[in-house]
Amino acid sequence: MLRRSMAPASPHEDSSAETGLGARLSSYRVIYVAVAVFALLYVYTVMGAESTLSMVFEGRVSQALEVSDFRESVSVQIQRRISEDVNRSRWIRWGGVRASVLVIGKDGRTLIYAGGPAPPPPDAFDLMANLREAERLLPADAQVSVSLPHNTVLSNAILLVYAAALIQGLFLYNRAIAQREQLELDEALHARDSAAARTDTIEQELDEIRRRLLDVEPVEQEQASEIDGLRRERERLQGQLNALAGREEELRGKAARAVELDQERRSLEELLDEAAGELATRDEAIQDLEQRLSKAAKTEKARTGARTKETEAIARRLRTLYKNLEVDDRAIDGIVALGDESTRLKCEENLKRLDGEADNVAVRRKVGGLPNQLSIFELSFAGKGRIYYQKGQQRRFRVLLVGGKASQRSDLETLSRLDG
Repeated sequence: MLRRSMAPASPHEDSSAETGLGARLSSYRVIYVAVAVFALLYVYTVMGAESTLSMVFEGRVSQALEVSDFRESVSVQIQRRISEDVNRSRWIRWGGVRASVLVIGKDGRTLIYAGGPAPPPPDAFDLMANLREAERLLPADAQVSVSLPHNTVLSNAILLVYAAALIQGLFLYNRAIAQREQLELDEALHARDSAAARTDTIEQELDEIRRRLLDVEPVEQEQASEIDGLRRERERLQGQLNALAGREEELRGKAARAVELDQERRSLEELLDEAAGELATRDEAIQDLEQRLSKAAKTEKARTGARTKETEAIARRLRTLYKNLEVDDRAIDGIVALGDESTRLKCEENLKRLDGEADNVAVRRKVGGLPNQLSIFELSFAGKGRIYYQKGQQRRFRVLLVGGKASQRSDLETLSRLDG
């Protein structure tokens, strides 16, 4: 019969316990390191994506600033190219990348582009004006700032890729640990069974020897020494059996830890499923916002088309009726911006007087606060309306701008930038 002694734990058992504790701590360290590497990879990948996209958009903006065709205004070409190459990029529309572009002319004062939709091309073709504008603005200076915020489509895609890699890595690591611990458990069980079988065999041999000793007087020294050797071997095997029992308990604890790791893996998979569902919801919201923006753009385009037709009609009428006036496009835009039809009629009445009765028109005063080379006069109408004009080169007067009291400051800034 097999008997287990209640002796204190041997040094082999203590070393086995320390080995099991070290293995558990090592598994925790692997998980902590994996999570830390996951976070660092995500952050530095987003930073790398921002740097790469910044170089891409800088290249596009540099190409947009290279203007060789002067049949159209340089600023209009640059604005349209940047709007097409940057603002309509797939990275911005679908990936959630934010790009800010600021373009300033060579003179350091003219702001060519600061975001927003591209303006419509001018009505008339003026090659000399385009060349003068190109000489004043080119080469232009551009500043490009690109950022990839968190919680966008591109950053969430990067996060999901690394999260999937993390979960797969932890799963493979957990499975390897479970297989290794199962192998160690099987080896310990086999060793324990072998020791138990050997112990039973020794017990049977000892019982047989005891029966012989009851019949035969123990006079032979060889039989006595054999009995002592078998007794010592039984004690040694008993100690090994106790050590194997402790090893079995340790391996069972490791198997329980493997079950806990499997539960953690399942929890991470559930969190990944929730993140994927939330990402799908946000994608639907993004598509809805894109549809709204498309509808708003179509409505704004229709309004701009109607206002352009009205501007062309007013321009044709003024340039046909008043032969002594040169009416700039800025002045026509100011008349359209008046809105009220009665105010427009009063403005046109003063234009008619300026065209036919220029000597009898009471000039209120010469506009002050402008550069010395500019000689610009101001004609009021409807109380707060202002008509700014000067002597023309081809006709009697050149109407520069039409505005009101509220826009007087911006109008004076516009007039101060004229070439004279």
